[in-house]
Amino acid sequence: MPFVASSRMDSRRTSSYCSTTTIVVFVALGLVAVWMMTSSIVVPTAISGTQSDTNEKVSRSDPTSFKSRSGDTVEESSGDDNDNNVENEANSFAEKTSETLINKVEVESSPKDKEDNKDESGDGSKTESFNDINEEETGETNKEDVGLDQENKTGEKVDPKDKKTEEESKEAENDDEEKKSNQDEISDGGKTEDEKHSTLEEKLDQGGTNTQEFDGNEGDQLKATGGNEDFPSGVQSELLNETNTQDGTWSTQAAESKNEKEMQKGSSSKEENLDSSWKFCQVTAGIDYIPCLDNEAAIKMLHLTGHYEHRERHCPEEPPTCLVPLPNGYRPSIRWPMSRQKIWYNNVPHTKLAEVKGHQNWVKVSGEYTEFPGGGTQFIHGALHYIDFIQESLPDIAWGQRSRVVLDVGCGVASFGGYLFDRDVLTMSFAPKDEHEAQVQFALERGIPAISAVMGTKRLSFPSKVFDVIHCARCRVPWHIEGGMLLLELNRLLRPGGYFVWSATPVYRTDPENVGIWQAMTALTKSMCWEMVKKTSDTLNQVGLAIYRKPSDNKCYEQRTKDNPPLCQASDDPDAAWNITLQACMHKLPVDLTSRGKKWPEQWPLRLEKVPYWLNNSQLGVYGKPAPADFTSDYEHWKHVVRKSYASGMGINWSTVRNVMDMRSVYGGFAAALRDMKVWVMNVVSIDSPDTLPIIYERGLFGMYHDWCESFSTYPRSYDLLHADHLFSKTKNRCQLLPVIVEVDRILRPQGNLIVRDHVDIISEIESILKSLHWEIRLTYSKDNEGLLCAQKTMWRPN
Repeated sequence: MPFVASSRMDSRRTSSYCSTTTIVVFVALGLVAVWMMTSSIVVPTAISGTQSDTNEKVSRSDPTSFKSRSGDTVEESSGDDNDNNVENEANSFAEKTSETLINKVEVESSPKDKEDNKDESGDGSKTESFNDINEEETGETNKEDVGLDQENKTGEKVDPKDKKTEEESKEAENDDEEKKSNQDEISDGGKTEDEKHSTLEEKLDQGGTNTQEFDGNEGDQLKATGGNEDFPSGVQSELLNETNTQDGTWSTQAAESKNEKEMQKGSSSKEENLDSSWKFCQVTAGIDYIPCLDNEAAIKMLHLTGHYEHRERHCPEEPPTCLVPLPNGYRPSIRWPMSRQKIWYNNVPHTKLAEVKGHQNWVKVSGEYTEFPGGGTQFIHGALHYIDFIQESLPDIAWGQRSRVVLDVGCGVASFGGYLFDRDVLTMSFAPKDEHEAQVQFALERGIPAISAVMGTKRLSFPSKVFDVIHCARCRVPWHIEGGMLLLELNRLLRPGGYFVWSATPVYRTDPENVGIWQAMTALTKSMCWEMVKKTSDTLNQVGLAIYRKPSDNKCYEQRTKDNPPLCQASDDPDAAWNITLQACMHKLPVDLTSRGKKWPEQWPLRLEKVPYWLNNSQLGVYGKPAPADFTSDYEHWKHVVRKSYASGMGINWSTVRNVMDMRSVYGGFAAALRDMKVWVMNVVSIDSPDTLPIIYERGLFGMYHDWCESFSTYPRSYDLLHADHLFSKTKNRCQLLPVIVEVDRILRPQGNLIVRDHVDIISEIESILKSLHWEIRLTYSKDNEGLLCAQKTMWRPN
């Protein structure tokens, strides 16, 4: 009987166990069905689950943290006591090693994805797979597939019963891991902006050189289109949100949509079927077309050209949407520093300058190369000797220490500026697009900063009191005529106490014409209170030079017996430089010790990082913080972005990058962060942005003002990398987006890169245009209506 009773009990247990098993199986199947349906959503569950958290954090942030442009500097996160507790957890987490960060990324994916990662990365290779993200987003894999994968990878057959048991246990693990992932995401939401960006950049850095694609949806988006390295979903970005400069509040999607709709009324028809409508520009300039300098119709309408009006900017009423062809045989530019000595002839296929200036060692054609011996009209035996001769003549010049930012007028092929790099000096070189065929284009192809500009009837597009030294070597500018109008423009640009180096025939030749010019210059400079501190001769090059110093106070102005040239009216803003007519007057120098220009900047390189003395806490910075803190935060942010993202996470080969433009610079933080790279950066401050260009110069960098509704004064194929931080959304409020992107295509070299940070709708529109131009989309990312795009221009041109 005990045996029978025991058998009955076992029978009941077995029956109960079977019933329980049946229920568990049905529940498991139900969970599998739910999982398969929910996993078909594009946004991974772990990420979408945190979106509301992220939005809540954004809505609680301080609306005055940013002021004028979307943003680059970190803002202080705010929250209640609970947030503070979570933040402590996040702070502890942020201190973990990069290995821990990788583990966190794995936790955010499902356990089976982790298993796949382990199997695929077991060879120790750095290359990882996008399969984790793709499976999670598409929901195309099921648990049977996982079982088969395990069988194939391990070589062992998996028992179906064991597999079912594993599935049940994995379901439970999934729930636990999902909870843990959500907790991690909540913790991340409680971090300060610095910590969130730090984590993001480290994850982006792990991503390697991925190719990503943006699909335009809101939320936390990242889609792979190529490559085989893992870029974890939900990680980003250095993207910082911007406050409105007018009222200090966040820009709303409603306002952006309204502007978008208004602009699309005029542009939508042009942006349809772009792929089949691209045409070459039918212009005389051909491969060298600069729209605002080659507007033949406008130039023919000019009544006067005696002040070089025909060399000034005359932009078309409608910005062009046509493309500039490539020269036949064009190839990627020779890398710096070899490019300083020679370039590919076919890239700038012009010989006239070699014929005219070859005897002065400007330029020579040699087979498939165009070579630059390093000479110039005043330094036939090389620029370096000439540069050192200037400092020997006046040691106070102190290249690369006291004198960091130089303006070279009438630069030729810019060998003077090209070799000043060896003395740690940054030179803004310019010359007109004139009979000296392609001189500025030669300079840019060599990897030397230069722009096409002329001293005519308008102010140059620079702020006042910013250049440490201005140089002219036979620059063919008549300084002495018309009341010294053009020399007074240099006086506006020269820093108080700065030097003007003039190496020209009137300094050392004794024929009547040159003597007359010298006497006129002597009288003019004296009336301007410029002191001639040195006049000397270079026996090697058989030339002479004179060095003048601008006064650092107003004493001389007040003691003049004649008010000629006159002082400018108090209402005349010396920093106004965009399309402003020249005036023959001098601006009074600053008196207040806290005013810009009263003191000389710190010596280089200290001035790069030091907050300018004339920024104080009573001034509100661009991002809403006190100006000094704004400056520092911007610099720290861009250093972090460059180190963790741009340097290694974009797929950019920086060894091929030399000429860089920051198309919407604020404090020059991006350029400063690139200091240790062998690049130079043209910082462009948009005319509708806060005027921070003097700050950029104060820290030993350079740039210029520009309106991106017009063409930039540079040749096609000038830059290796363009960086646009919320430029296009701002510009689109005033003009159509399509011509601006066409201008980007014009000035960027084939195989050059474009990095865009902007609103997601703008990113999507730009991506569409770039694809029609056959650009390669390297990476796109979006989060909270902010987007990041990296694209590479190809060799494609329309047939």
